Amino acid sequence: MSGKKRKLMKVYPIEENCISCRYCEVACTMVHSESQDPVKAYKLEGLKPRPTVEVKGAVSLSVMCRHCKHPFCFDACISGAITVDKNGKVNLDEDKCVGCWNCVLVCPFGAAHPFVERKHSFKCDLCEERGFPACVEACPNRALIYDFER
Repeated sequence: MSGKKRKLMKVYPIEENCISCRYCEVACTMVHSESQDPVKAYKLEGLKPRPTVEVKGAVSLSVMCRHCKHPFCFDACISGAITVDKNGKVNLDEDKCVGCWNCVLVCPFGAAHPFVERKHSFKCDLCEERGFPACVEACPNRALIYDFER
C-alpha cells in the first residue's frame, strides 16, 4: 500500500437515489450462490447478502466494502485472510478466515459481516468472477455506480 495512484474500480452509493428496494442484496446473494437462483440461495443455501441496505427514516443507502486506502480490516486480520492487491482491492479469502470477527469490529462502514454458521467473515468482492458488480446491474434507480476511485 504505497503512495502510488491506485487504479481501482469501486461501487459508490448515491444516497438520494436509493429507494431501499434491496435488489442489490438479492442480486449479490444470487450470483454468489451455487444455484444462481435467489429463492434457493436464501432458503436452501442459507446465503446472506454482502451489501446491506441501511434505512433511517426517509434515507436509505446500500452499505458495502469501500476498499479503503488504509483498510483497518487488513490490519486486524490475524489469519492473513485479508489481502490488498496491487490496485488496492481488499480481498477476503473465506477459506483462510478463522472467524475471529476482528474485521467486522474494525470496519468503519459495517461492510464486513460475520457468517457465524460457516465460521468465517464475508464482504464485497466486486463480483470479480463475473467482471461487473451484480448489485450495480440490479439497481433500478441507479443508486449504485461502478467507477474509478475518486
